[in-house]
Amino acid sequence: MAVIRDDLMSEFAFFSSILVLKMLAMAFLTGRQRFSKKVFANPEDVRDKSAKIKLDDEDVERVRRAHRNDLENILPWFIMTFVWLTTGPSSLLATILIRTFTFARIVHTLVYAVVPLQPHRAIAFFVGFGITGYQAISTLIYYSQLNK
Repeated sequence: MAVIRDDLMSEFAFFSSILVLKMLAMAFLTGRQRFSKKVFANPEDVRDKSAKIKLDDEDVERVRRAHRNDLENILPWFIMTFVWLTTGPSSLLATILIRTFTFARIVHTLVYAVVPLQPHRAIAFFVGFGITGYQAISTLIYYSQLNK
């Protein structure tokens, strides 16, 4: 296994940190929706008489679905990108893919949870999905050639 170059590790660490902060912010966005709509999932959270227990509020669920989509896409990308970086990709390609993935995931959140908008959401999703897929295939090819 090759060592990840410092410049690429720095790029990956910086943009991964942005994505972690974005995912953490989703919890606050969910809370904001719950408090503004006065709908909660747990009885102990209801303190205001006008608030209610509701598990299917569309606005809250939209944010939760966007957050789940992050978990389903960003977490695999973290692992795949880290492994892919061991294949020694060019600095330019790695930088473009890491930054593009980060931008696509931020756009995806904005057009899913904040201002719902298609086809922008689908485009942002497939850009990120395609990058992770490319990295996985590229890594498979690289390591299958090493094992021959």
